[in-house]
Amino acid sequence: MANLDKYTETFKMGSNSTSTAEIYCNVTNVKFQYSLYATTYILIFIPGLLANSAALWVLCRFISKKNKAIIFMINLSVADLAHVLSLPLRIYYYISHHWPFQRALCLLCFYLKYLNMYASICFLTCISLQRCFFLLKPFRARDWKRRYDVGISAAIWIIVGTACLPFPILRSTDLNNNKSCFADLGYKQMNAVALVGMITVAELAGFVIPVIIIAWCTWKTTISLRQPPMAFQGISERQKALRMVFMCAAVFFICFTPYHINFIFYAMVKETIISSCPVVRIALYFHPFCLCLASLCCLLDPILYYFMASEFRDQLSRHGSSVTRSRLMSKESGSSMIG
Repeated sequence: MANLDKYTETFKMGSNSTSTAEIYCNVTNVKFQYSLYATTYILIFIPGLLANSAALWVLCRFISKKNKAIIFMINLSVADLAHVLSLPLRIYYYISHHWPFQRALCLLCFYLKYLNMYASICFLTCISLQRCFFLLKPFRARDWKRRYDVGISAAIWIIVGTACLPFPILRSTDLNNNKSCFADLGYKQMNAVALVGMITVAELAGFVIPVIIIAWCTWKTTISLRQPPMAFQGISERQKALRMVFMCAAVFFICFTPYHINFIFYAMVKETIISSCPVVRIALYFHPFCLCLASLCCLLDPILYYFMASEFRDQLSRHGSSVTRSRLMSKESGSSMIG
């Protein structure tokens, strides 16, 4: 009886986020998502915090390397850290099913989730595009200024930060109920025209265009390996750039593609535009998994930083070995003159 009462209370707590289509199709999407979210965020928090903090410290040491997309990687790490630092509050809520803090803090954590997602998409796209462009146009890379990357990054934060505001705004219903948060937040109903417009902009700017750019960069970088290298650009430089672009593509497709495919149907289900029960069940079932995959970028992005650090280690080792050889040659020439 106690378990039944607890389940009933949980269902009521999530009823604000239950659409008419869910009620009609007899769908309750609260049976597994709490444990799924809590487990995923627990597994991500400590490794994500350590990896991104260490990456941020290492990347700042190489900030002068203007042709290595360092500025974009620093911003990507900051975006991941902002989301990682909000995970303890998410973990607490999904374990206790209770939100004891201010509603503004709930909406801020909710906002940081989507800010991290779309900022990561933009910075991954910039990293791929810059590495590919500098590989194909090495002379342009010499004239590139670091302030260009800083300006692009600032513009991304402003645009993405503004574009993500509708996510918490549309979920800020029932402000008197301060005990629910995150997955249990309600939805503000929108008219069909506004909803279609929002979905179209989100899908085009946040998914379709980045997919096209990253796919093009991967293809062009792969093609460049078949061409003869320039005098100052060895085959190893192209292979490292290809690894970087491939990793950006892998992070993008693993973490963000499932969410954006499911997002179209999920939004229409929540706004009761779609009422087909099979579609309703599938969209609601896969939504928690898609959000968990999106959070995995906090663990996969540091692999990019590892590749970058390995490039710098290779450069330092080559520089050190060349210095050693020059010293040995100078010693040998000096001893031969004495002899």
